[in-house]
Amino acid sequence: MEFDVIVVGSGPGGYVCAIRCAQLGMKTALVEKYSTLGGTCLNVGCIPSKAWLDSSERYFETVHSHADHGIEIKDVKLDIKKMGERVQKVVTDTTKGIEFLMKKNKVSVFQGVGSFKDKNTILVKGKKEEEIKGKNIIIATGSKPSSLPGIEIDKKRVITSTEALKLDKLPKHMIVIGGGVIGLELGSVFCRLGSKVSVVEFADSIIGMMDKDLGKELQKALKKEGMDFYLSHGVKSVEAKGAKVIVKADARQNNKELILEGDYCLVAVGRKPFTEGLGLEKVGIELDERGRIPTDDHLKTKVDNIYAIGDVTKGVMLAHKAEEEGVFVAEMLAGQKPHINYNLVPGVVYTWPEVASVGATEEELKAEGVPYKKGAFPTKASGRARASNESAGLIKVLAHKETDEILGVHMIGPRCADMIAEAVLAMEFRASAEDVARTCHAHPTYTESFKEAALAATENRALHI
Repeated sequence: MEFDVIVVGSGPGGYVCAIRCAQLGMKTALVEKYSTLGGTCLNVGCIPSKAWLDSSERYFETVHSHADHGIEIKDVKLDIKKMGERVQKVVTDTTKGIEFLMKKNKVSVFQGVGSFKDKNTILVKGKKEEEIKGKNIIIATGSKPSSLPGIEIDKKRVITSTEALKLDKLPKHMIVIGGGVIGLELGSVFCRLGSKVSVVEFADSIIGMMDKDLGKELQKALKKEGMDFYLSHGVKSVEAKGAKVIVKADARQNNKELILEGDYCLVAVGRKPFTEGLGLEKVGIELDERGRIPTDDHLKTKVDNIYAIGDVTKGVMLAHKAEEEGVFVAEMLAGQKPHINYNLVPGVVYTWPEVASVGATEEELKAEGVPYKKGAFPTKASGRARASNESAGLIKVLAHKETDEILGVHMIGPRCADMIAEAVLAMEFRASAEDVARTCHAHPTYTESFKEAALAATENRALHI
């Protein structure tokens, strides 16, 4: 069979790319090795983790906060198995939705492992073996969890995010290696449900890729919920003994040994590109030093009709970045002139409080010598936040000292995962802090805090602090 485009991998980048190609009139094929579409994100990543986060948040609020609202609830029981069943239903409904979209857009789906035979031919090995040909081929095979040297992930006691999302009993003590997005989100799920959670992180702060103030605020909030942190510690061994896991780490400052004993250890030290079995050597594509597929500014590999998007390429490993790249390649193949501003890809941590960020951090602006000014507004000064019993967090706006153009927005607090879109939109149109400050925001809303932070960045004009 011959196609205009073959997309290998059905995660957010792959399936979105296939839909856009089909919308633009291209005969499109999508190859997926698993029985369900959606890739890591929909099956064992973004969607199930958010479902777990929502359920655990409801449980935590019921146990700890409802009484403040005059709601008395006794004998609260946790049924983690039923909670997991709800999560799986969310996943199933979502992946079935992708199947529907493929049929709606007349995308041909091939189930099996796809590998290159030559630059125009993909061999699909599934229940049967078949060859499909394409004028253009797009690699969207995503990523998989990374580990550390010497750590054996047995998927029983020493686990990755994939196994953590499918636990049917509550850990007594979960040790999390890695204070990044995945470790903190899943750690907060189990902490809310009643597990003891200890986070061991090599760096001196959590969510190290984000603005430092966000890491400090988030650590304070999670510590208040009961999470323990061991920063600046290098893990040297993880040993599973029956139902126990022993983690040993050394403090970077004085080499003092830390020994933690739990019943599960979640290894959450990042992800790495997944390209195994693609047969890249048959088309002359070599990986870079970090296992990524090199591409040019148009996401084209060294082979003129083969492109790569998402986690297998350079840049942040985020579903929405992959989606943008999928659309970008599809529209470029159709002769359009799309663009992606990688500086405006937002990052989000779905803990509670939520954390969101876009653009340059204060540390980056200092390092680059960019003249800037900043304005910040605390969550506790927001009337809407007080009405919801929220107080943790802040919003910080960084603007150019001379032009007032917004260079970065960093927020932690309630509903920041949704609010960051306003900042992205403002920065996409190169708005100034003054522009946002003079935009009418409904009262009372969480978004007023963004306006107040913008006011604070323009001659310290915040009104409610």
